[in-house]
Amino acid sequence: MKRQGGFTLIELVVVIVILGILAVTAAPKFMNFQDDARKASLQGLKGAVDGAAGIVFGKAALEGVEGDGTGKNVEGVDLAFGYPLSTSAALGNAIVGLNTDWDAFDVDASSGKNIKFTFKGYDAEKRKTCHVLYSQATGKLATSAAKTTIDTSGC
Repeated sequence: MKRQGGFTLIELVVVIVILGILAVTAAPKFMNFQDDARKASLQGLKGAVDGAAGIVFGKAALEGVEGDGTGKNVEGVDLAFGYPLSTSAALGNAIVGLNTDWDAFDVDASSGKNIKFTFKGYDAEKRKTCHVLYSQATGKLATSAAKTTIDTSGC
């Protein structure tokens, strides 16, 4: 008697059902890549802003203007106590591609001390909860140096 090899139709259906169940349970873990990519992009921008601010401060220190308030300029970057001002022009001169890749908007136009950066084309609601916030230096002490923070709660 010849032995037949292969699978029966029922066995194939059972395997397909099991694969379907695994796909349904595993898919949500892999569907959230867009949010993770946005958060990683904001982390990268924060690193770029922090790095540029540190380099600008170093150049300002070499020129001896790190203790001065506003009004000084180092290589096209307007300064506040050695760090870039919180304007898209000053930060754009310090960071290559900042103004072409990101949207900037003022947080408090009256004080002019904070600016947010977010993805190009984001609407006003998304800007509130998915951005990098740069606060310019307000004094000579380390506690009043420029700061960069991230809000990813709405990304």
